[in-house]
This record gives sequence, structure tokens and C-alpha cells, in this order.
Amino acid sequence: MEKFLLKNQCIINQIKFVVSIAVLTVTFLSTSIQLASAIEGNETDRLALLTLKQHLVGANSPGPLLSWNASLHFCYWYGIRCDRNRQRVIGLQLGTLKVAAAGTITPSIGNLSALRVFNLSDNSLQGTIPREFGYLKQLRLLDLSNNDLHGNIPIELNNCSSMQNINLILNSLTGKIPFGSSDYHMKNLTMLTLAANYLSGGIPSSLANLSSLDFLELSGEIAPEIGFLFPKLEILYIGGNQFTGKIPRSLANISSLDQLDINSNGFCGPVPENLGKLQNLTLLAIDYNHLGSGKDGDLDFVSSLTNCSGLKLLAIHNNRLGGVLPDSVANLSTQIEILFMGENRISGNIQGIGNLVKLTQLDLGGNLLTGKIPSSIGKLQNLVTFNLSMNHLSGPIPSSIGNLSQLSLLDLNGNNFEGRVPLTLKNCKDMSKLYLSGNELHGDLSNQLIGSFEKLITLNLSHNSFTGVFPSDIVNSKDLVELYVNNNNFIGRIPSQIGDISELRFLHMQGNHFDGNIPLSFGLLRAIESLDLSNNLSNTIPSELQKLPFLLSLNLSFNQLEGEVPREGVFKNTSQFSIIGNQNLCGGIPEIQLPRCSVNQESKNKGSALSTQALLIMILSILIVSILVAVIVVICWRKRSRREPINRPATPLLSVGCSRVSYQELLEATNGFSASNLLGEGAFGTVYKGILHQHKNPIVVKVLNLQNVGAIKSFEVECEALRKIRHRNLVKHKLADLVETQQTS
Repeated sequence: MEKFLLKNQCIINQIKFVVSIAVLTVTFLSTSIQLASAIEGNETDRLALLTLKQHLVGANSPGPLLSWNASLHFCYWYGIRCDRNRQRVIGLQLGTLKVAAAGTITPSIGNLSALRVFNLSDNSLQGTIPREFGYLKQLRLLDLSNNDLHGNIPIELNNCSSMQNINLILNSLTGKIPFGSSDYHMKNLTMLTLAANYLSGGIPSSLANLSSLDFLELSGEIAPEIGFLFPKLEILYIGGNQFTGKIPRSLANISSLDQLDINSNGFCGPVPENLGKLQNLTLLAIDYNHLGSGKDGDLDFVSSLTNCSGLKLLAIHNNRLGGVLPDSVANLSTQIEILFMGENRISGNIQGIGNLVKLTQLDLGGNLLTGKIPSSIGKLQNLVTFNLSMNHLSGPIPSSIGNLSQLSLLDLNGNNFEGRVPLTLKNCKDMSKLYLSGNELHGDLSNQLIGSFEKLITLNLSHNSFTGVFPSDIVNSKDLVELYVNNNNFIGRIPSQIGDISELRFLHMQGNHFDGNIPLSFGLLRAIESLDLSNNLSNTIPSELQKLPFLLSLNLSFNQLEGEVPREGVFKNTSQFSIIGNQNLCGGIPEIQLPRCSVNQESKNKGSALSTQALLIMILSILIVSILVAVIVVICWRKRSRREPINRPATPLLSVGCSRVSYQELLEATNGFSASNLLGEGAFGTVYKGILHQHKNPIVVKVLNLQNVGAIKSFEVECEALRKIRHRNLVKHKLADLVETQQTS
């Protein structure tokens, strides 16, 4: 029995050994096959990429594809992503890099069997979409948008069972939409973007088979039952096409719809009033169509939109919508941020707009609105752009508009606003575009107001009644490109500071009462393209204007200019400048019947044509020379002062016009400085009386004690005092002199 058991155990062990060997053999073979397959797959991927590169760039510079060469493993090539384990290509991302240069997509793309993402958008691709894409079972995203691909959309794309997103917008594709057939399965497709092509046959009902679709952007004819075909849609973009007819009422059945954009088509008729059923709607754009009749009732749908509590954008501009702006506008979603209703035929007032406190952009321009801007407009403190242009609004601009501190664009053109521009507008520090033209505004414009707009790009104040001197603080707007102040009542000189606005391209100041010269600083406006200064200006045309490289239009008509007209730059083409109404100009230009200049006129014109740079150089030169001369004079005076001795023999300290007296004469006049002639004695010297024989007049002689340091200084002060004093008991001062002897003085 034991032998039998031992024998069976040995047989079992032998069987286990054989099975283990078999398993190891199978595992080895399987691994070998996988390894061989991976190696083969890797090489296939590499060759497919090199072929694609050749078709994309051809003989052109490889650009971003420079790294696609043998020096690197293809997994490290630019735009390539590989699977870590198998080293297979799973992603190719070269969108917007302009690598193709009118290249094509090679059919070898079908060999990248592990590919999940393929993006060659915005690359100027030509040719057709290869049907070999249908081999890529794992492909999830295909983005070939914004190229120049033509031909049909290959039906083989339906084989890509993992596909989630197809974007073929902005190409030249033709034929029918091939997706959604029951013979194929793209159950994972959520986004389909085919708009802006030349597809025909309309939107097929078969698209309803794409059960996961939540984003649809198409072109073609829109079916009335579209709302029943795509009940799960969240985003519907069919804008920028040629859809016509009415907006399907069935759209209201897509209860999950979040964004509906049908702009820039040919839709007409009324806007369905049942759109308010789309309570999840956050975006509704029906602009640039032919909706409405221009009569009352066109805006009835607005009331239903008050049910869309999450609505953030409502764009109905550029249609034919008429009637009075409904009060229900004030009850639109408190979340609404963008409201575009311009370029319609809407009438009434805008009193309720102030309730939409989250608005950032508001456009009501180009309508028939009347009344005043309500002071409640100041509540819209998030407003960035505000357009009320081309209406019939009137009254003053409310000071509360200064509360809109984030305002970047304010357009009030073409209304009947009156009064002054409120100073509170200076609080709008971010203002970049300010349009106030075509109103009845008046009064001065303060530097405090105009100087506060440091970010200004465009300022249009034309066709009003503004008065006073134009503010020089406009120079604070360093980025100003357009400045229109024409047809007002501005006076005084044109601010020369305008010449410091280097970005200025359009400057129109005609139709005012400016006077004086054309500022020489205008020669610094290197970017200027259009310059209109037809006013009451005088003197000559600055030669600097002919050096402005981009100046294409110059109007200097009806001024009081004189002298020679420059010949270079804009003045070479008589169709680009106008100088009519200036009787004293010359230059011998036959095309405009301009007489030749006389010698005096030419010299006068040349004399007044000194450029700003030349004047600065002359002033600096004179200043430098003056400083050098002053320095030399000071140095020479100091050197001379050092060389002069303290004791200057026979040099008069105070000249009174008398003849000089010698020491011998003084000795005789005082009897040899005898004691009988002594008048007094002090710390700085001894005083004697005497009589000069030649004049018979009494004199006084002071002999200084030079051992005392202050003797000379004391003598000078004393002489100055005696010269000014007049008294009957004092000898009249005639002469003060220092005479040096060997002993005393």
C-alpha cells in the first residue's frame, strides 16, 4: 500500500513538473511575441512619423519638427507623447504651431494604431482627410480645425469607437455629414464641431443616434424638430452659417441646454416666447440675424427670459427688433454680466437698467431710445464697457457715472446730451476709449479731468460747443492714438505738449478758434498718419512736418500761413495735403497753382525754419561758452589778487578828483611833523595839521602806526566816513592817500 502511494506521488510530481515547464514555455513565448510586437510597433510608429514629417514640411524648414531625427528616440520628439510601458505613440499635439506650411496628412497616419489624440489645428493644411483615420480604434480627439482641407469627411471616421471629440470647423469640406448611422457606433462622442465649411444635405436626423452628444456646432439647414433629436444637448453652436427661416420652437424642449448660439445667420421672424423654458440657459446669442419686424411685440420674448435665473449673456443686437424696451429687462437674471441690444429699433427709456448690478458690458447703441440717463446707472460699478451711442437721449450726463470706476469704454456719441462733462468722470482711471462727439456739451474742459485719463487710447470730443483753452495735460495720455477735438469753440494756442504723445496717429483739431503758430513739437509725432489743423493759425509751415514718415493726410486749409511750402514727405503728393485759403503761401507748385517765392520770402522762410534741435544746440552752446568765460575771469581775478602787495605805494584808496601830493610836500606843510603841528595821537597813528603852499588851504595828515595790524583798515573806514560828512567845524575832505617812507607812513 505504501509502495502504491509513493508511486502515485512520484507520478503527480512528474505531472506538476511537466505542467510548470509548459506554463513557462507559454509565458516565454507570449512575452517574446509581445516584445516582438512592441519592437515591430515601435518601428512602425517611427516610420509613420517620419513619413508624416516629410508630407508636412516637404522642402521647407522643419521648424518645431527639427528634433524629429535619429539622434533622439521618437518618444522625445517635439509634440509626441508615448505610452510609458510599450513606448507606443498615443498623442500628437502640433496645433497652432504652423509646422505644416501648406502640407498634407499622409495615409501612413493609420499605422499609429495606439494613437489617442491627434491635433494639427491652425496649420494651413491642404489636401483631404485620409480615410486611414478609421483604423485608429483608440482615437479620442481629432482636431483639424482652421485649415484648408477639402473633399468629403471620410465615413470611416465612424469606426473610431473611442472617439469623444471631432473638430473640423473652418475648413473647405464638402459633401454630407456622415455621422450617426446605425451601422456604426460612436456612443462616446460628446462634441461635434463642423461649422464654417461647405457641407450640404442639411443636418441629418441620424445624429440623434449619437446618444452622448452634448455639444453640437454645425452648418446647413436646421430641422424644425431639432429640439426632439438631441434631448441631452448642453451646448448648441450653429453660428456663422447661412441658416434661414424661423428659429425652431422645438429648441425649448432641450431642457439641459446651457448655451444656445445661433448668431450670424439668416434667421427671420419672431423670437420664440417659449425660450424661457430653458431654465438652465446661461448664454443666449441670436445676434446678427434678421429677427423681428421693427414693431411692437418683437421684444415679448424678453419677459419669458426672466425665468432663466442663471442667464449671464444675452446678445440680441444687429437685428430688426422694435417696440418699447420692456420693463421686464429690470427683472432679468441678477447674474447677467453681458447685455447687447444695440443696432435695433428699440424705443423707450432705460430707467430699469440700474438694477442689473453685475453687468460688465452694456450695449444699447444704435436704437431709438429717449429720455435721460438715470442716476441709478451709478449702481453698475462692475461696468467696463458702456455704449449708448446714436440714440435720442438728452439731458446732462449724470455725475453718478463717476461711480463706474472700472469703466474702460464710454460711448455717448450722437445724442442730445447737454451741459458740462461731470468732473466725477476723472474717477474712471482705466478709461481707454471716450466718445462724446455729436452732442450739445459745452463749457471748459479742466486739466484735472483730461489729465486723469492716463490709459486713454481714443478721445473724441468733436462736434460739441466746448470752450476755453484745450487742456495741456492731455500729454498724460502717453498711449493716445486718436484725438478728435474738431468743430468746437476752443481758443488760444494749440498745446505744444501734444508733440510728446509719440503714439498719436490721428489728430483732428479743425473748426475751432485756435491761433498762433503750428507747434514745432509736432515734428516729433513720428507715428502720425492724419493731421487736420484748419483753423486760424499763422506764421510758416514748419519744415519738420515733411519728415514725418507715416503722414498720409495733412489739412492746413483756411489759416493765415505764409512763406514757402516744404517739398518733401507728404508735400510730394498734392492729393495728400490741402493748403487752400492761405493767401501768402508760395513755392511754385503748379498742380495747386501756388506761385513761386520771392527772394525775401525764401530767406524769411529759411530764417524761421530752424528746427527745435538746432535752437536747443545754439542755446546750450551759448550757455557753455558763458560758463567758461565766467570761470576764466574768476581764475584770473584770484591770481591777480594773490600777486598784489598789501602796501601799495602812492595808490589812492579813495579818488576825489584832486592832484597827487608827494611826501616832501607833506613834510614841508607840517614843518617836518613838528610837535607844534600835532593835533592828537591814537592807537593807529598820529594826526598833524598843516598848510600846502601851492593851495594855501589847511590840511590834516595822519601818520599810521603800521606795527598795529588794523591800522590800514581803520584808515580806510575813517576816510569813507569823512568823505560823506559835511559840518562847519570839520575840514572838507579832499584827498586820501597812503604814502610809504622808510620809517613811518
